[in-house]
Amino acid sequence: MIALRAVTKRFGGVVALDRVSIDVAAGATHVLLGSSGSGKSTVLRLILGLTAPDEGTVIVDGAAVAASTRVALVRRMGYVVQDGGLYPHLTAAQNVALGAVAQQWSRPRIDTRVAELADLASFDAAMLRRYPRELSGGERQRVGLMRALMLDPPILLLDEPLGALDPIVRAELQVQLGRLFATLGKTVVLVTHDIREAALLGSTITLMTDGRTVQQGTFADLAERPVTPFVTQFLTAQTLATRAPGDA
Repeated sequence: MIALRAVTKRFGGVVALDRVSIDVAAGATHVLLGSSGSGKSTVLRLILGLTAPDEGTVIVDGAAVAASTRVALVRRMGYVVQDGGLYPHLTAAQNVALGAVAQQWSRPRIDTRVAELADLASFDAAMLRRYPRELSGGERQRVGLMRALMLDPPILLLDEPLGALDPIVRAELQVQLGRLFATLGKTVVLVTHDIREAALLGSTITLMTDGRTVQQGTFADLAERPVTPFVTQFLTAQTLATRAPGDA
């Protein structure tokens, strides 16, 4: 479904990705895990065609991502960013419906789809009339997800979608996302630095650092069969960081 083949990307003198190869299977939830600056978000931007590789190839549905193919490929993708990335002058419903309005859907069809998505995302339909500033962080994130799903794309790309939320709301949405992904059966690529999120949501995890892939597999593979000491170091550091002071 999605593949990067020996992709290198530089921004000036900085190497963001260094001969990265990743395979994302159709219908899988593939998590890109790593700390800030590891190259995770750059992978998403390459898949979306927002930037082009300096070397190597990005393939989506058998077609190389390029200027000539980008428009057709992007129509097959929903994109979710941190805090929803909503337009502040539009209501929640208007934000969700943007793609359908651009596709000139009829108003009854739009209203029906928005209502379906609100139910799917456990979003109170009465809140659809509110503006982003009137919504909580978790509510804004749900609206962003609904907008990405509006046209029912087969591919979902999520860039640290829960990173700005408090721990309780984040844990609640992690569980909800897991159920949603299982129900929809879409191909999902999710960027996170959170190990719990990766373990809960990822059928496959690619751990990255310094623009390179370190290990790809299940969470059990990383935890029980690390290929380098860095894998264990990363998992251990994250686990310790989530403990409250005074915890045993």
